[in-house]
Amino acid sequence: MAVSSSSSVQAARQALADRLRELCQDAGMEGKQLAAACGWHPSKVSRISTAKATPSADDIRAWCRACGRDDQTDDLIASLRAVEGMWVQWHRMERTGLRRAQESVLPLYERTTRFRAYSPNFVPGLIQTGGYTEDVLRAVQRRRVAVDDVADAVAARMERQRVIHEGRRRFAFLVEESFLNNGLGDADTQAEQLDHLLVVGALPNVSVGVIPHRLGRERMPVEGFWIYDTAQVNVELVSGYLTLTQPSEVKAYADTFATLADMAVYGTKARALISRALETLR
Repeated sequence: MAVSSSSSVQAARQALADRLRELCQDAGMEGKQLAAACGWHPSKVSRISTAKATPSADDIRAWCRACGRDDQTDDLIASLRAVEGMWVQWHRMERTGLRRAQESVLPLYERTTRFRAYSPNFVPGLIQTGGYTEDVLRAVQRRRVAVDDVADAVAARMERQRVIHEGRRRFAFLVEESFLNNGLGDADTQAEQLDHLLVVGALPNVSVGVIPHRLGRERMPVEGFWIYDTAQVNVELVSGYLTLTQPSEVKAYADTFATLADMAVYGTKARALISRALETLR
């Protein structure tokens, strides 16, 4: 894994804790004094200042007030929101169904001009067929979502695909060869998807690379991820959705993408692998 969810979020929490601790030090206060001023047990100050506990917005307001630095409140709460936004558990994101989660990323897609996506297990959403999308989202809904709005979610994902044909956007998709014969649906749905992959891969603004099966590869598969320009990376993990914006973390994924891209085949060779999988299905 290029960057783990726990290390990324913990680093952001630590940065917030460090800023709060510095406010206390600059005010000439010790932890017990700050706790007394806020009406807290001293252990709470210790947990927050060592990043073992994440403060609430009200905690930050009380902390800044006790340190005589109300001017820092808004900035620190904004930092807290950034930490909270980095890691969202699926049950929070999908509590009202799958459609809202599909629609929520549309503004990000509309403002991005260069997309890079690595997907080791399935076709990236932007180049999925309707039938394939339905199979993927139905599997998600059965596993973790009580609300059944799969039809609306499929429609939202299909509508989002217009960004491929709008503006001067560029798309680079990397998939593992193993996925070509590994679909959630039946043979007809998988064949339709592979046919679509051949069509989309021929677009002038789209690159589709297939990483072949082979021994001795330079890098083993990692978690699937999307890179949006150089501003943001999104990673879908088993328990939640990770958003990374720190330049060093974005670069780590960009470097990983470049390594994987060097291992892939394109053009005629990629089409041959896809066509061979199609022949197997048919």
